[in-house]
Amino acid sequence: MPGPLDGVRVLDLTSVVMGPYATSVLAELGADVVKVEPPGGEVMRKSGPMRHDDMGHFYLAINRNKRSVVLDLKREAARKLLLRMAAASDVLVYNIRPQAMERLGLGYEVLSEANPRLLYVGAYGFSQKGPYAARPAYDDLIQGMVGIPWLSQQAGADKPRYSPVVLVDRMVGLQLANAITSGLYYRERSGRGQRIDVPMFEGMLSVILGEHLAGRAFEPPVGPTGYQRSLAKDRRPYRTKDGWLCAIVYNDKQWGAFFDAIGRPEVFAGDACFHSQNSRLTHIDHVYGFLADTLATRTSDEWLHLFEQADIPAARMVSIEDMLIDEHVQATGFVREVEHPTEGTVRITAIPTEWSESVPRHRSHAPLPGENTREVLREIGIAPEEIETLFNTGAAHQAGP
Repeated sequence: MPGPLDGVRVLDLTSVVMGPYATSVLAELGADVVKVEPPGGEVMRKSGPMRHDDMGHFYLAINRNKRSVVLDLKREAARKLLLRMAAASDVLVYNIRPQAMERLGLGYEVLSEANPRLLYVGAYGFSQKGPYAARPAYDDLIQGMVGIPWLSQQAGADKPRYSPVVLVDRMVGLQLANAITSGLYYRERSGRGQRIDVPMFEGMLSVILGEHLAGRAFEPPVGPTGYQRSLAKDRRPYRTKDGWLCAIVYNDKQWGAFFDAIGRPEVFAGDACFHSQNSRLTHIDHVYGFLADTLATRTSDEWLHLFEQADIPAARMVSIEDMLIDEHVQATGFVREVEHPTEGTVRITAIPTEWSESVPRHRSHAPLPGENTREVLREIGIAPEEIETLFNTGAAHQAGP
């Protein structure tokens, strides 16, 4: 078995990042993910740098182990074809707004009639129960709506800014993958498919409020919003004499060991700000400010040696280039080079989970637009002459060999 989801077929109608990232997780776990793209391919194909058109680096990273079928779903022949594909699938996942799926004639009722065991999974901006239901949504927009740029200013940034990674798409993408695997488990027990909605706004709001409701978690409130430790202005890499260091001095044992190591045990004994976890959190700016001032007095190597002796977690701040030559990354083979049939040598990451059985593996490259259209249509029993008609009328497309 090439992975725990071997035998599961997923029709992936998603684009950009959240949906494709979620289905890439499923594909890496062994699912047969058939990526259904519009003519011209999905938008992330255009995100450079790239060697060839439609094969951008971001697309390559989140679409390997998938197969690509290009259909023009605005054509009735392609819509009917998708229904036949859905009848032979376990999951259909989309990320356009539900209203658009209805206009295409691909709403839940239509798909569940084609396959009552199908999981019909929508990944879009907002719960359909509220006034934002029909709004468009992108990562930056949702970051702003759940307070991430505002929180960055609360933590000391001079201007509000978004996270420098596509954070919402990734976080909610994992929630999406989890919802699909949970839905598959329920279906195996019940025999029934269902509709599952995974909205970006509510998904990310659960993350933010789970941390930053703070005093407003209680009624009446026992304090303001905002988790103090996360918002502390000196919760950051610390400057040393010759670089930057990431250090976590967290519990009582570690703080005691830290003060012993720097030869100042009297501070831990006499300064009430350091006496307990709650006291340190209450005076977090003082605590982290003290740590920042102290770490500036020695080199990174000196601190790393001291922290290792004191059993305090610490590491250098690194760049992306540093990661590629990191001894642990190299020893585990987590970043490796593979040969792509059209893009040449490309660098990929390994599957980040490790299994004693049903071991997932890298099975195939990120496909060209429609590279597998004929192959997939043959598998679901479409006759050769019908396939050619679909191509000749523009309902289906194929690129590459």
